[in-house]
Amino acid sequence: MDSIKVFEELALEYDKWFDENRFVYESELRAMKRHLPKGFGIEIGVGTGRFAVPLGVNIGVEPAKNMAQIARGRGLEVVEAKAEMLPFRNNIFDYALIVVTICFVENPIKVLEEMKRIIKPNGSLIIGLVDKDSFLGKIYELKKNKSRFYKYAKFYSTEQVINWLKELGFNHIKTSQTIFKQLEEIENIEPIKDGYGKGGIVVISSSKE
Repeated sequence: MDSIKVFEELALEYDKWFDENRFVYESELRAMKRHLPKGFGIEIGVGTGRFAVPLGVNIGVEPAKNMAQIARGRGLEVVEAKAEMLPFRNNIFDYALIVVTICFVENPIKVLEEMKRIIKPNGSLIIGLVDKDSFLGKIYELKKNKSRFYKYAKFYSTEQVINWLKELGFNHIKTSQTIFKQLEEIENIEPIKDGYGKGGIVVISSSKE
């Protein structure tokens, strides 16, 4: 079984997590919003629309049919496709967003290349990820084999992803971080701080030359 089948079967359980972890979710949303430009945008691996809808993203891409169906129920336009082969013309979006999905794709470099292809010159690419080198990344790595969601994940460090972006010719790279406590200890919205290294969730934004 691959990660797409897992999310296909567990779409409702996945979606329920955001209600059960409301402050974690709200903290992540706020961190993403800090980096999101205005304009015509797309989210890759949109899931059930939990980020795209409140952030005002226009279109989502999602290969798991049950997830896509929930996102459509939230009013989002969703195209069913894999991130490595996006069915869009070159240079049409002002920005492209990918939240955590980077750890589930087969070929992250190819995904970033595709995202670069579909955004306009000077367009933005925004990545939200569980930082492998953070306390949260280490916890998820240890618990990976027991988790139905993260069993097939491959986590990456912020530095690794930044290096990929540089190799692909992106510039103006900025980072923010949030989630500084164990998830079960979070009872309020977490702060958002510049940089990375302490927060479990990191947002990286960059510009296409």
